[in-house]
Amino acid sequence: MLQITNTVSIPDDEIEIRAVRSQGAGGQNVNKVATAIQLRFDIQASSLPDVYKQRLLKLSDHRITQDGVIVLKAQEHRTQAQNRQAALDRLQTLIQRSIVRPKLRQASRPTRTSQVKRLDRKSKRGQIKALRGKVSEE
Repeated sequence: MLQITNTVSIPDDEIEIRAVRSQGAGGQNVNKVATAIQLRFDIQASSLPDVYKQRLLKLSDHRITQDGVIVLKAQEHRTQAQNRQAALDRLQTLIQRSIVRPKLRQASRPTRTSQVKRLDRKSKRGQIKALRGKVSEE
């Protein structure tokens, strides 16, 4: 059981976990032991509340397929158990972050002083650039 919040949790049978071989260099251990974990979680078929499902499906995350399946791969640790826990932690974090509403931006206007300063800087910079031109011999 993966606990998301105090009231929401995901049963273990909804999370598909497979052990696969890790990629990259690592010697004999990598070549013969399947320590990496591939986690698959189907959002639509899960028992999550509808609000959670909608928020997850709206995310533009490369780990979520078009079919609504979250695919995570954990291979940073040497043991299968550690990678399994890392994948579950990532899934938990992804779901928890998706339910937090982003803070609405309050529209603001620049102050009069900041506008004047900006225009002064622009005109000074323009003068500096104008002085870089060729000197006429008069």
